[in-house]
Amino acid sequence: MTPTSSAPGDRAAVEAALAPAERAVRLLGGDLTERALRRHLEGLAGVDAVGLEQRAAGLATRSIKTTSKAWALDTIIRLIDLTTLEGADTPGKVRSLVAKALQPDPAAAATDASVPPRVAAVCVYGDMVPHAVEALGAAHGDPDDGLVSVAAVATAFPSGRASRRVKLADTQDAVAAGADEIDMVIDRGAFLAGDYGRVFEEIVAVKEACRRPDGSFASLKVILETGELTTYDNVKRASWLAILAGGDFIKTSTGKVSPAATLPVTLLMLEVVRDWYRLTGERVGVKPAGGIRQSKDAVRYLVTVAETAGEEWLQPHLFRFGASSLLNDVLLQRQKLATGRYSGPDYVTVD
Repeated sequence: MTPTSSAPGDRAAVEAALAPAERAVRLLGGDLTERALRRHLEGLAGVDAVGLEQRAAGLATRSIKTTSKAWALDTIIRLIDLTTLEGADTPGKVRSLVAKALQPDPAAAATDASVPPRVAAVCVYGDMVPHAVEALGAAHGDPDDGLVSVAAVATAFPSGRASRRVKLADTQDAVAAGADEIDMVIDRGAFLAGDYGRVFEEIVAVKEACRRPDGSFASLKVILETGELTTYDNVKRASWLAILAGGDFIKTSTGKVSPAATLPVTLLMLEVVRDWYRLTGERVGVKPAGGIRQSKDAVRYLVTVAETAGEEWLQPHLFRFGASSLLNDVLLQRQKLATGRYSGPDYVTVD
């Protein structure tokens, strides 16, 4: 079916059938139209902004016992998408990133100290995927099995300003090169204009572009760019829309727009996936990305995940941190926990 792209005020567009998506059909019924999608999204309960921010602030005050701190630090590492998304990225830089992903703390390994786990994934631009796959070698695979996956940003990241044909080609190229996960960006302009059907169908199309020759799919993370959505109600609607269209994860940000990830927004997105699970029995992941640089902040996110969605979400296929510098701080905190003192800044690599 040809995706619709008319303005939402056009009667034909409002009544037009949308491209099929299994989740949306199950929830909204077989008559999947823009009108049905709009009715569902605009019928969602409004977000109590004051209440949300108070809950987030309360969760941020929760402390973790010293005996649990080592577990928390290693859990954070296992949930990190170690990221380099710069125009100056080179194959050599990606190989260095992979080396750090596989062995975050070489000094610990050399001294028989407690060796930290591997990160969940390395996240790169699509043209860097072959270099990441090659560098990972036999360690490339499912992060839930202790391996490291390759995530690629796609769909004209970070702006999303390209034709659908270009976005789909971008995705297909990354999957063909060996990407295990695709981080796509939604068309925020279309969403803010109320053209939910256009955003929905683009996610459906990108999901199909994640199909591999054997019929399996690369995991799809849908980036909402919450800093541009302006309201919590919009974040909630965009989260539901992305899940209905087939997203495996909902992700806060590209890391290129301020504000990026915040605890209240992540809490709201966790509430959405919790409600989706209660409604359907299906789990969807959440990925806050951008601005999470210190272990103490990441711990607050762990607490928020456990208290909101449940401890089941504290594993790589359901929760990730999109980060580049967070790993260094976690390694310094691990060293402090092991030795009782902080190492100098040269203990960790500068990426």
